[in-house]
Amino acid sequence: MLAVLVACSGAGAPEADTTPPAAPTGLTAASGSATTVHVMWEAATDDRAVTGYQVLQDGRQVKEVPATTVMTDVTGLAPGTRHTFAVRARDAAGNTSPATPAVPATTLRATAEDREPPTAPRALRAAPDGPGAAVLTWTAARDDTRVTAYDVYQAGVRVHTAPGTVTTARLTGLRPGTAYSLTLRARDAAENSSPDSPPADLTTAPAPGAPPNTSPLALRADSAHGEITLTWTPPKTGAPVTHHELHIDGRFATTIVWGTAPPPGRAAYTFPAQAKPGTRLTLTLRARLPDGTWGDFSAPRAVVVR
Repeated sequence: MLAVLVACSGAGAPEADTTPPAAPTGLTAASGSATTVHVMWEAATDDRAVTGYQVLQDGRQVKEVPATTVMTDVTGLAPGTRHTFAVRARDAAGNTSPATPAVPATTLRATAEDREPPTAPRALRAAPDGPGAAVLTWTAARDDTRVTAYDVYQAGVRVHTAPGTVTTARLTGLRPGTAYSLTLRARDAAENSSPDSPPADLTTAPAPGAPPNTSPLALRADSAHGEITLTWTPPKTGAPVTHHELHIDGRFATTIVWGTAPPPGRAAYTFPAQAKPGTRLTLTLRARLPDGTWGDFSAPRAVVVR
């Protein structure tokens, strides 16, 4: 009887996970200042799930980041020094992948105190490159010393860093059929950042067999005298779009309903900001489709209350 109980108790035990993740790919490391190296890589895969990444400097682990992060800065380095960097993936059971091949990076040499930021990059353009990627191009910024890096931001969060010597970058890990609004900042060796470039809107290619994008287009947000004015082009749905839903900082704010026939072409809506001057808000909009469901969100648009 005892033997039967032991056998039954083991029958439902979960199988132990002993399979490590695959090693990350596409590792790059570049110095953007005298004390910092920016490390980026492509996501790894696992038979269950990757839960984090360990960043190695000169063969020693110096950082650990969650699985949602595929880039990080290694800081506190000495100026003008060469280091090697590698990354390995980890799963929930503690299995770690082999480390990527190590790549070298040398921090910039220290310079005299620099308080002058670069100019903003110009003519930022974004084009889809398959369902989960995009290619950015821009006109180079200027600096009194030199531009050492370009930082790509999406809704105020840095998502990519490119060397200061290039004017193009490829973003990966994007969601298919999704609208994004991207901005670019130039940075110099003293970590001075330029103002944001004008935003570039992007809708990634849909996944095979997915329905067409139904997000409002060319959303613009302007603030003055404590009010925010939105303008946009409703999606083409085959019928008038009478309802739009506004979200602020990712939370539902209000539903915009036209009392009469919706305006042709561009639509506009003005509302009180209800936030202190200087507050930065991120706005998104979606339309109610003819079947009563809500369409895709627009590319997010950031605005500072004035």
